[in-house]
Amino acid sequence: MICFKDSRDYGRGGAITAALALLFAVLTACASTGHLGGGQSEQTATIAPPPAEPPASPPQPPPPQPPPVDLAGRWKLSLAGGGTCLLTLSANPGATEGAVAPAGGCPGNFFMSRKWTFEHDRLSIRDHKGEALVQLSFADGSFAGQVANGAAVTLAR
Repeated sequence: MICFKDSRDYGRGGAITAALALLFAVLTACASTGHLGGGQSEQTATIAPPPAEPPASPPQPPPPQPPPVDLAGRWKLSLAGGGTCLLTLSANPGATEGAVAPAGGCPGNFFMSRKWTFEHDRLSIRDHKGEALVQLSFADGSFAGQVANGAAVTLAR
């Protein structure tokens, strides 16, 4: 620090110069927080790591396979030991879902059939609540499966 003999030796201009030098020294010390203990010093400061790259998105699943036959049209539903009826399935060619319009007198709960979906190589017929009535597998030109009580169901042209 600068030492001054006596402010009388420098006069009024010297006192102002000394005061400005002191003010400058104080302001310089305040600007450097490391000298006053108010912050991290350059030696202890850590550099933030670069942002991590987002994880690779999982591969997209393959598109659903269309039914093995065009499902649009009239089909005969047969329930073992419980009768038969006609179901009209509507869909665009290659569609994996569509509407069902049952003809009167369908056995069991099949009179409530409203929608069909084809996924995982199975045809599901659903009721008005979206609950599955039956799931059918395709073989030899028709669909076959079982209802909850174990009775066999077929759906053929």
